Amino acid sequence: MKKASLVGAFFVPAIWLTAAQAFCPAPAPASLTPAVVARVVDGDTLRLKDGRSVRMIGLNAPELAAKGRLAEPLAVAARRRLEQLVARNGGRVGLVPGRERFDRYGRTLAHVYGANGVNFEARLIAEGLAYHIALAPNVALVACQQAAENHARRARLGLWRRSPVLKPEQIRSSGFAVLSGRVSGVQRNRNGVWITLNGAVVLRIAPNIRGRFPPERLKGLVGRRVEARGWVVDRHQRGRSSLPLARWMISIKDPSMLRLL
Repeated sequence: MKKASLVGAFFVPAIWLTAAQAFCPAPAPASLTPAVVARVVDGDTLRLKDGRSVRMIGLNAPELAAKGRLAEPLAVAARRRLEQLVARNGGRVGLVPGRERFDRYGRTLAHVYGANGVNFEARLIAEGLAYHIALAPNVALVACQQAAENHARRARLGLWRRSPVLKPEQIRSSGFAVLSGRVSGVQRNRNGVWITLNGAVVLRIAPNIRGRFPPERLKGLVGRRVEARGWVVDRHQRGRSSLPLARWMISIKDPSMLRLL
């Protein structure tokens, strides 16, 4: 089947059945690349029949059990929900590739849509089965995906039934985390802006994205409470323990990942 006819067969006008479906608008049909899903790997990754792996843009689902590690809460539920969304569309989805097309693992980075125009990432986020994330330059849907997460937080759905937000001093290992703390220090150098929370975790804003932060957002931070999210790394294991900053670090990849409270 030719691509044009396949797109026409795939896409029909969106009919919004619930508020959760409407956070991210349906894209123009011409922007969709049709694909067939072979299997759902986890709550944020698909394997296509053509052999490609697709990492969905804008969300991070809990990790499944692997290599002796237990599954994180709701990891299985997130995968099953994504399986349901795929199955309801007969295994056919529409992809909108990101500005950055591949991640470091070679996976295709794309937004994924169902036949009725529903954005799968926003749906999972709105149901509390994944966290919103933003990694520049793939930030086209930041606003609507943030709205989806705000819905889940207000309704205390899924991951937000009990707040998953940690204090910086509660960090014990690497991995994705949402933190809330008070800024105890700010340093600026050629390697970026370094924001320390409660003396326990440092947030790094790299020089190449510093320009995306309005200057007023980075002024007068000391003493302010903020919420930040991202992947925590152990700077000691990276051989950087001699640096006069906290052991744990999160790289802030977009202004939406750092919020003043």
